[in-house]
Amino acid sequence: MFRKLIIPALLSVLALPVSAQTIERIKETGQLRLGFRVDAAPLSFADGDGNPAGYSPIVCGELAQGVTNALGLENLNVSFIPVDSTNRFEMVANGEIDLLCGAATITLGRREIVDFSVPTYVDGTAVLQPRDASGDLTKLAGKPVGVRTGTTTEEALNNTLAASGLTMDVVTFDDHRDGMRAIIDGSIEAYFADQSILLFLISASQEFENYRVSPEILTVEKHGLAMERGDSDFRLLIDGLLAEMFLSGRMQEFFRLALPGAEPGKALQAMYVTSPTIP
Repeated sequence: MFRKLIIPALLSVLALPVSAQTIERIKETGQLRLGFRVDAAPLSFADGDGNPAGYSPIVCGELAQGVTNALGLENLNVSFIPVDSTNRFEMVANGEIDLLCGAATITLGRREIVDFSVPTYVDGTAVLQPRDASGDLTKLAGKPVGVRTGTTTEEALNNTLAASGLTMDVVTFDDHRDGMRAIIDGSIEAYFADQSILLFLISASQEFENYRVSPEILTVEKHGLAMERGDSDFRLLIDGLLAEMFLSGRMQEFFRLALPGAEPGKALQAMYVTSPTIP
């Protein structure tokens, strides 16, 4: 695909003599090192054999082919390196990996140590309910709802309830699958979690037809691919390739591959529309 879609802007970065440390390293070593989260399904995780799986590794696999073509390399050795939530950004900043392909929200605090690509995914708190539910959250007042304990979603839900004056019986779970089982057996009326997680849970459930995930999200978290800070040429290369993938519809295809049967929510659809344009 990328043999025909290389754009002039990508080729122009190769002529710049400064600030091209990642590109030069890739050209000299013939290696591209991609970090991936092993525990952030469905966006990035290790499958049963320990191999990278999920939306972000799929995106980065396509990017690797684009980098190979854009740099005119005959061969590129692409390695996926496992990372976790405690070391992922440090490994990028230390040059141990060239690109972080996980589930990383773009924040100003994180941009103090790494740079990010243009947004590749939009996530946020959503709600899972029976398909015949009205979707009106005020109707959950006084009823039992679930959330995973110790998460930003739990904090966001409690803050939202406090600000709105609504009262719900919030039941916490140690595992998202326990929450899924609780809503199926009727112990709770709704379950709150990141939209991507809920889509993953419902797509893997035999109860798929009986439940739905809200297309709206209560919080907005824009995800991007982290890279070494200050390397504008490599960022331009990656952003240009991502722009091609948005334009060709490949990013939508990757969503369907990672979450078969699910449909992008409104925030994701907006990201597709507002993705970078190509001159």
